[in-house]
Amino acid sequence: MKITAHTDGASRGNPGESGIGVIMRSAEGIVLYAGGGYIGTTTNNVAEYSALIFCLRKAVEMGCSDLVVLSDSELMVRQINGAYRVKDAHLKELFEEVKQLVGRAKFPFTIRHIDRGQNREADLLANGGIDSKSPPR
Repeated sequence: MKITAHTDGASRGNPGESGIGVIMRSAEGIVLYAGGGYIGTTTNNVAEYSALIFCLRKAVEMGCSDLVVLSDSELMVRQINGAYRVKDAHLKELFEEVKQLVGRAKFPFTIRHIDRGQNREADLLANGGIDSKSPPR
């Protein structure tokens, strides 16, 4: 099953209270998963990576055969695609976790940058996650 996912991380303050949002759709556009959650106090970039890691794990759980992730985090997308180096020590750990998850996954993985306006639904879920104070499920 091919999945297209929108991911977003939100932080109120940088660092500040943070949340993630993920929407996963089938090739036909059917929503397979939409959710988010609270991840504590962290930076916006850590929240973006946390959303991606959550999405990758969910895709494996769902039996994904091909995953395309769309994110408005230009930094994260460029780091994952090898255009930017990862300098921050904590982001480097998260980057390595993404690479390990992708390496173990049994499906092709693509990540692309999109404008913030094209990521509104995931942003609403990420901010809702902050408000909920509930962990991602």
